[in-house]
Amino acid sequence: MKPSAATQKHASAYPSARKIKRACENELYRTVKRLGGYIPKEKVELAEKLYVQKVFLNLQWIHEHSSNRKVLSDWWDENVSAEIAALWEVDREKLCKAFRDAFGG
Repeated sequence: MKPSAATQKHASAYPSARKIKRACENELYRTVKRLGGYIPKEKVELAEKLYVQKVFLNLQWIHEHSSNRKVLSDWWDENVSAEIAALWEVDREKLCKAFRDAFGG
């Protein structure tokens, strides 16, 4: 059965790998700015790779909730923040708050 024109019009395709990578880079860049401290470039790049990998592993769920930034921020807190906080050697709660402020959730 072919979807109606209205369904096709509002259905969005999954973002490309490039768009996902750039979005993750931008979100972490804004988070670092809000943390107010220095994070070495190498650690930021490792965090970006980790974040992108987690997004790809959960792409379908993230795509389904793409319009709800609060839910996405909650997902980030539960699934990504602990590893990045350990990598960057920062307080996890402070990191989560900085991410929410940067992401808008």
